[in-house]
Amino acid sequence: MDKTLQTPHRLGVVDALRGFALLAIVLLHNLEHYNIYFIPESLPSWLQTIDQYVWDAMFFLLAGKAYATFSLVFGFSFYIQYHNAEKRGIDFRGRFAWRMVLLFLFAQLHALFYNGDILLLYSVVGFVLIPVCRLNDKTVFWIALILLLQPFEWGRMLYALFDSNYVINGTHFITYAESAIEATTHGTFLEVLRNNIWNGQLYSNFWQVENGRLFQTAALFMFGMLLGRRKYFIKSNRSTRAWKRILKMAILAFIPLNMLRFYVPVYISNPSILISYNVAIPSLANFTFMAILVSAFTLLWFNRGEGYKWQRTIIPYGRMSLTNYISQSIMGVCIYYGFGLGLYNSTGATATILIGLAIFMIQLTFSRYWLSKHKQGPLEYLWRQGTWIKL
Repeated sequence: MDKTLQTPHRLGVVDALRGFALLAIVLLHNLEHYNIYFIPESLPSWLQTIDQYVWDAMFFLLAGKAYATFSLVFGFSFYIQYHNAEKRGIDFRGRFAWRMVLLFLFAQLHALFYNGDILLLYSVVGFVLIPVCRLNDKTVFWIALILLLQPFEWGRMLYALFDSNYVINGTHFITYAESAIEATTHGTFLEVLRNNIWNGQLYSNFWQVENGRLFQTAALFMFGMLLGRRKYFIKSNRSTRAWKRILKMAILAFIPLNMLRFYVPVYISNPSILISYNVAIPSLANFTFMAILVSAFTLLWFNRGEGYKWQRTIIPYGRMSLTNYISQSIMGVCIYYGFGLGLYNSTGATATILIGLAIFMIQLTFSRYWLSKHKQGPLEYLWRQGTWIKL
């Protein structure tokens, strides 16, 4: 019998992993001043030096990896929902399609405040899981791997290699970014909302498409689904061996990919080739580093049986990921944007990380309290109720 379906309990390691990804996201978003990217020059030189180290370390460890982990867990969650519905004799595919429509509406709410929303991308790319969910593991794996390799970018590089007149433009987002940043730094609350309805969303989604996240997100969703099928988040000798193998392979792959990422671009003279190269290789490097983080986190959990205390502590945060993701952005923009406290022009990397940790602690405390009274977070409850509404 499928062990995943036998257990009435949530998999704590997955909730903890989701919480870890969400913590990394709130730290990164604070570091970026929620897409303002302002570096204050009035700070003492010693603090600016520390800020630079903090910035470099955070981006190396978490940028592109937090989102990837979040996406991987999204795919796993789809597997759990699909499989549990299948056990009850329900075809979940139609409900999941409707669920993505509801996620699109949540994305619109979130994007009103913050022009770095990722839920819209999820709500669109999520539809790819519907046609692949009944394919066998091997087929899904190869589809995901091909998408992960960024075939569109490699195709553009080859075309540019043979046609010197071919020009790739990877900066469509900049026009909208300039308008969005002007609104977030100097605009009123209503001006920010109005700008985000159009320019903010185009800024965010053009950037994501032009940086390879369309293909990468689809691949991560499928890999997450496969992790569920293979029961890799349930402790066993087989799953432990699998995660150790993933860890070793990811380390071996990350080292050369990271070298290709930093040392090869200076030798590429064709700007069109360089644009696509700087999408494909960093995307793969981030994926392998994410695999290192996820496998290490899971192995640590398995090693302790039910996880270490610091891992279990973050479970409530992960269980309320939708509520916390949207609410952390609302808090963040009120702290940094011009209509709020306007701290973007006076906080360096060190200060923003401390603010991010404060937001995390507030949300974690609230999550623990809320889940002591309710089974789900408020937005999670609305999403679930909406998913199963009688149409």
